[in-house]
Amino acid sequence: MNPFLSKILIDVARKQLEKTKIDKPISKKEIEPLVRRLHVELSHAIKEYIFIAIGVFSAGFGLKGFLLPNSFIDGGATGISLLLENVTALDLSVLLIIVNGPFIYLASKTIGNKFAIKSIIAIAFLAIVVHFVDYPTITEDKLLIAVFGGFFLGLGIGMSMRGGSVIDGTEVLAIYLGRKLSLTIGDVLLLINILIFSVGAYVLSMETALYAILTYLSAAKTVDFVVDGVEEYVGVTIISNKHKEMRIMLTQKLRRACTIYAGRGGYGSSGESYDKDIIYTIVTRLELAKLQTEIDKIDRNAFVVMGVVKDLKGGMIKKKPLKNQH
Repeated sequence: MNPFLSKILIDVARKQLEKTKIDKPISKKEIEPLVRRLHVELSHAIKEYIFIAIGVFSAGFGLKGFLLPNSFIDGGATGISLLLENVTALDLSVLLIIVNGPFIYLASKTIGNKFAIKSIIAIAFLAIVVHFVDYPTITEDKLLIAVFGGFFLGLGIGMSMRGGSVIDGTEVLAIYLGRKLSLTIGDVLLLINILIFSVGAYVLSMETALYAILTYLSAAKTVDFVVDGVEEYVGVTIISNKHKEMRIMLTQKLRRACTIYAGRGGYGSSGESYDKDIIYTIVTRLELAKLQTEIDKIDRNAFVVMGVVKDLKGGMIKKKPLKNQH
């Protein structure tokens, strides 16, 4: 840790402890855990705001370099703002704040105030970038505008989400309505965007609305790519009578970490159960075929359950050779 930053964090920690311990000496052991927590919070906050800044400039490039000069629209709150910009005299930077305002208020009630505050900062920053930064117009080819405008806009939305905020508030509305109407978030977003594209077809043209759908698909795919990551992981649960051989195969041959937990079978001719070890491991999509081959070599009747893992943190996923379990 930087010595100057360390001194600041120690002073902040000491002041926080002084509020709770009046007329009592503060020991070093009491300060150190608080300093570590403050350091983690600060480092995470810096990383999150870097993500948001990258996202804002990327979205600004998608809007002013591709969509805005060619009167294109997108889905979501950004699409509503672009649509209104085409039919009103208001500037896009103003419309982004006005349109997202109700969604951010909803976010404060649905998700939390911290998320809402970060989203307000991100959207205000985007409005400033759109208003003051002059991006060059990249192309007038409609297909390139739709694909790459959607790509850079989706990259911006995804990076902002990685930073713990939104620059397009329709996701918040989708979460809220999904809870109220027992619909999935994807279904709600689809309905919202169908409405936006329908209005776009009526106000602008059918061709513009069709290109807007292409822009939206490009942006949505990019958001998934940025948020979920480049490498998709699969969680694999293996139940087999040859669990010892399975564990050795995973840890020694494939060099993958695994977690073993105790289980009891509940199926049999008279309902008897028996103890067995259940193995859980995580592999990438590219390693899945090799894992299945090795499992079949040991026990073709092994019960294997696989599911996509959206996010990972910590553990021993990528370190080779693997010496510990995750």
